Amino acid sequence: MHSTMAGWGNGLLGVLIFSGSLPATRVAVGEFNPLFLTSARAVIAALLGMALLLLLRQTRPARTDLGSLAIVAIGVVIGFPLLTALALQHITAAHSVVFIGLLPLSTALFGVLRGSERPRPAFWVFSVAGSLLVAGFALTKGSSASLTGDVLMVAAIILCGLGYAEGAALSRRMGGWQVISWALILSLPVTAGFALWSLPAVWTGIDASAWIGFGYVSTFSMLIGFVFWYRGLAIGGIAGVGQLQLLQPFFGLLLASLLLSEPITWPMIAVTVLVVGCVSGAKRFA
Repeated sequence: MHSTMAGWGNGLLGVLIFSGSLPATRVAVGEFNPLFLTSARAVIAALLGMALLLLLRQTRPARTDLGSLAIVAIGVVIGFPLLTALALQHITAAHSVVFIGLLPLSTALFGVLRGSERPRPAFWVFSVAGSLLVAGFALTKGSSASLTGDVLMVAAIILCGLGYAEGAALSRRMGGWQVISWALILSLPVTAGFALWSLPAVWTGIDASAWIGFGYVSTFSMLIGFVFWYRGLAIGGIAGVGQLQLLQPFFGLLLASLLLSEPITWPMIAVTVLVVGCVSGAKRFA
């Protein structure tokens, strides 16, 4: 029971941190090239992770773990950040919520395939219901759609779910922050090369908000959030704790309300209560 609660607590902290990722990316991509933003954020996080590994004298991963680390790198270091950055050039951050609502399902499915988890049938009922609630709520907001942006977001969700599940399974024997740190380091030759190739021609005139967004996704979204998220998935269960992602869009809207003075409506509160019920049900049957 204690480990389960610790898993859900760590997972919730991770979700809270990730809630600011899409809004921060949306702001940053207005000033920075998506390729540069994706690669540079990974380089910064890799250097921070490397410093932690050296400072705490962590051993190198086993050769047999390199394949799993490569999957994590492809899924969450390169794939999801790049595809969402490209997608957000075609769709709004609000519209992307439709697809973020499908991420818990993607994570749970890969948890079954890669993490050998077997949730009970009732779990899938709550998971699908929660995903439909989030997606339906986002669609009622009337945000703009784009076929290109939608396809990119679907691909991003598939890769992200795979990266989450693979990293969580690996975290059970390596530790959460070690997994994301080694995945970042493994991808460093690629991300550093793309960062240098896509350097902005002019650095002057970049808005302060873009720098803040860039700093947030480089440290919190790319490294710190994973410390809590992978630990939560590893000790609390990939499929169950993954359902906490259903709350991420509403945390994001709450942040928008606090930081941008956007209104919180009664429908948003009602859907949030229903989603919390779905998360609770999924937790019980995971």
